[in-house]
Amino acid sequence: MTIHPSFKGRSTRRSVLAGLAAGGAALALPGRFAHAQSAAPIKLGFQLHRTGIGAAYGRWYERTTQAALKLLNDQGGINGRPVEIVFEDDGTDPKRGAEVVEKLTRQANCDLIFGPLFSHVVIGSAPRAAELRVPYLVCSEGFHVASGMLNRWTLQPGITDVRSQVSSMAPWVTQNLGKKVTMIFPDYAFGHDHRDFFTEAVKAQGGEVIAHVAIPPTETSFTRYFPRIPKETEVLYHVMIGPAVLTFCKELGEFYGRGARPEIFGFIDSLEAVDMAAPGLEFLEGTHFWEGHCRNIQPDATEAERAYRAAVGVDDNGASVSDARDISTYAHMFSCWETLFLIKRGMEEAGYQGPAERQKFVEAMEAMTTMAEGIEHPQGDKMFHGKTHQVFGHQNISKVESGKLIRVHRTSIEDGMYPDAVDYTTHSF
Repeated sequence: MTIHPSFKGRSTRRSVLAGLAAGGAALALPGRFAHAQSAAPIKLGFQLHRTGIGAAYGRWYERTTQAALKLLNDQGGINGRPVEIVFEDDGTDPKRGAEVVEKLTRQANCDLIFGPLFSHVVIGSAPRAAELRVPYLVCSEGFHVASGMLNRWTLQPGITDVRSQVSSMAPWVTQNLGKKVTMIFPDYAFGHDHRDFFTEAVKAQGGEVIAHVAIPPTETSFTRYFPRIPKETEVLYHVMIGPAVLTFCKELGEFYGRGARPEIFGFIDSLEAVDMAAPGLEFLEGTHFWEGHCRNIQPDATEAERAYRAAVGVDDNGASVSDARDISTYAHMFSCWETLFLIKRGMEEAGYQGPAERQKFVEAMEAMTTMAEGIEHPQGDKMFHGKTHQVFGHQNISKVESGKLIRVHRTSIEDGMYPDAVDYTTHSF
């Protein structure tokens, strides 16, 4: 367990942004946290995938959160109080995840918990958060929050879900790449969301998913699955996740060789933390990827986007500024940054002073609607649905050109909207 305090003084938004753009946060001013009702830090728990199949994400989630914490404390903390974050490894394991929720709540005395990505861990942990009556803000993408299968204490305000992502992009895929689709996906909740909602979205566009290829999440070799791809496939849709993603992409390239192949549309999950220039990935040239946040900086990048990159230490190619071989999980890790600033907003709007006001915090989160693009939301503006506890935002489709991911389409927020399946605000705490 690691506690990371970062106590700096209050600065203006303009000075912070300028300082970040120059490569570091703005300098602290004297008299820090002078107006808080309590000098005690607000303590937040972070459920971290430090080990297990989510470790590549966990390393960058922690780095991103540390950078966001520094900026947040430079701005004066929350309600005039400094903020600490306690990081605890859940091994990317559902059973251990529930134990981490309890440990962060009862032993570390955290005010709330945030940060997990993998859907099976979220599903295994959220019930314990409800039992402990502690806010649980996840950085996952599954439909499990918005579907109503979880509880009022669980929210997903910092990243869109799979249903929104695939429904907003299906029109572009079917209009530009083809209408006969084969899907390759991991055989658990996250992959099942892709299977169900993209199949539905393709059908709505007059297309058809002609084959589903489910792969166990612990698989380390994939060649034996590829013969299941029908010859009439026009678009191969792939989304894999975990430490074997490079192997998956290399073996896919070997399977098709230099012969004819379908159009390929992938989720960047299949290459998160992987260098596009890695040997064996040459076949990806001209293929397309979904990106939540564009790994390669785009020509129209905002000042806030550039400042965010500087703060988390990522260069224009999405690699660590200290090691070009260390590729970030850029398409997802913004969710940690944005969630932390939403925690700040929720606590300030609730006048939060301590654990006795956790319910007030959740109610303040439920009352949110719009989120403006800026340093607190560098991925873009968003719309939050308090009833479903789910945020909606923009999606990016990028094409591999000369080994770089160049955005060719950006969806609107409205493209990813769907009817509410639940109203958590009517549920009991």
